[in-house]
Amino acid sequence: MLFLKYLLMWGGIAMIATAVGILAHDVWLRTRRRLAQAGGEAETLPPESRVRWRVSLALALLAWGPIFLALGIVVVPSGMAGVRVSQTSGTLPGTLYPGVHFVTPLAENVALFDTRDQLFTTGSLENGAAAGGSKRAEPMNVQAKEGLTLGLAITVRYRLDSRHLDYIQANLPQPVEKEIVPSVVASAWRELVPNYTVRDVFAAKREEVRKRASDVITQKLAADGIIVKEVMLRDIQLPPEYAKGLEDLLLKEQQDDQMSVDTDIQQKQVRIAELQAEATKAQQVKQAEGEAQVRVLQAKGEADAMQYTLPLKQKQIEQSKLEAEARKETTVKNAEAQAEAKVIDSKAEMQRRKLLSEAEADRIRVTAAADAERMQKEGTILKQNPLLINKIVAERLSDKLQIMMVPADGKFFFANDVLRSMNVANHTSQAEEPEDGQPK
Repeated sequence: MLFLKYLLMWGGIAMIATAVGILAHDVWLRTRRRLAQAGGEAETLPPESRVRWRVSLALALLAWGPIFLALGIVVVPSGMAGVRVSQTSGTLPGTLYPGVHFVTPLAENVALFDTRDQLFTTGSLENGAAAGGSKRAEPMNVQAKEGLTLGLAITVRYRLDSRHLDYIQANLPQPVEKEIVPSVVASAWRELVPNYTVRDVFAAKREEVRKRASDVITQKLAADGIIVKEVMLRDIQLPPEYAKGLEDLLLKEQQDDQMSVDTDIQQKQVRIAELQAEATKAQQVKQAEGEAQVRVLQAKGEADAMQYTLPLKQKQIEQSKLEAEARKETTVKNAEAQAEAKVIDSKAEMQRRKLLSEAEADRIRVTAAADAERMQKEGTILKQNPLLINKIVAERLSDKLQIMMVPADGKFFFANDVLRSMNVANHTSQAEEPEDGQPK
C-alpha cells in the first residue's frame, strides 16, 4: 500500500508537471514565432498553433485525483496506533490500529501514538544514563516522616491504552510521557513516603511502600488511559550521616537476631539433654532394679553357701586385720617421713630469710653511707654558698608566702638596719640565757 500511495502521489505530480510543460512549450513556440516575425524570418517557422490552455487545465485537474487519493491513504506502522483529527470536528472517536486506513484528504489527519511499553526512570541507571541516553537521570527527592530527604531511584513501566487514544488526544497535554506520567508518579510518592519513617522505607516496609505507590499510580494513570504494568523501587539514597547510623543499627539487629537463633538452638540442646538425662535415668532405674534382683538372688545363694564358707570368711577377716596393721605401720612411717621433710623445709626457709635480712641490712648500710656522703657534700656546698639556704627554704615554703631576698651588705637598702638590730638582739638574748641558767 505504501508503494501504491507513493505511485499515485508521483503520478499526480507527473501529470501536473506535464500540464505545466505543455503550457510552457506552447507559450515558448508563440513567443519564438513573434520574435521571428519581428525579424522578418516568419517564412521558415512552422504555422502558428494555439496555446493548449484547456488541455493543460484538464490535465492539472485530473492530476489532483491520484494526489487526493494518495493523501487519503494512511499507514499505521507496527507498535503504533492512530487517532483521526478533523479540521472541523476535532478528535474523532475510534482508534486506527497498525495497517492501512483511508481518511478524508486535507480535512483529516492522523495523530500517531506509540503503544509499546515505555519506561519512566528517576535516579542513576545501571549504565549511568537516562532512558533517552541524552542526559543523566536525577533521583526523586522525597521527605520521610522525620523530615529527612531521601533520593528514590524509580522505574515505571507503562503503555498507552489504544482504546482511549481519542481521549488522550483530545483532553491531555502532549506528549503524555513528559507532561502527565512524571507529575503523577512524583505526586504519588511524595504523598505516600511522609507517612513512613526512613527505616521503614529503607528496610522494614519497603515492599509495602512500593506496592501502595504502585496502586496509587496505576489508579491515577488508568483514569487517563495509561496502563501501568510495573512500578520498581530500585534504590534509595539516604543522607550520609543517617546511612552510617542505620547501617550500624541494622548490623546490631542482625547480631541480635543471630543471638536469638543461637539462644533457641541452645534451648533446644538443653531440652534434648534433659530428655537424654530422663532416658538415661529410666535406663539406670531399670538397670538398678535388675541388679537388685540379681543381688537378692546372689544373697540367697550366699546365704545357702554361708554354712560352707564361714571358715573361709574367718580366715579372710584375719587376713584383713593383718593387712590393716601393715597399712597402719606404713602410714605412720610415711607421716614421720613427711614431718622430717617439713622440718628440713622450715630450716631451709629460715636460712633463706636470714640471708635476705643480711642482704637488706647491707643495702641499708650502703645507702646510709651514700646519703651521709651526699649530705656532707651538700653541707660543704652550703658553707661555700650560704645564699643557697635561703633558696632551699623558699622552695619548701608554701606558695602563699612571699619571700624577698636582699644582699646582706647592701648600703642603701632600708631593711639592713632592721636586720642588724635583730641580729644584735638575738646575740644578746643568747648571751643572757646561760647566765639565767646558773644557780643564784
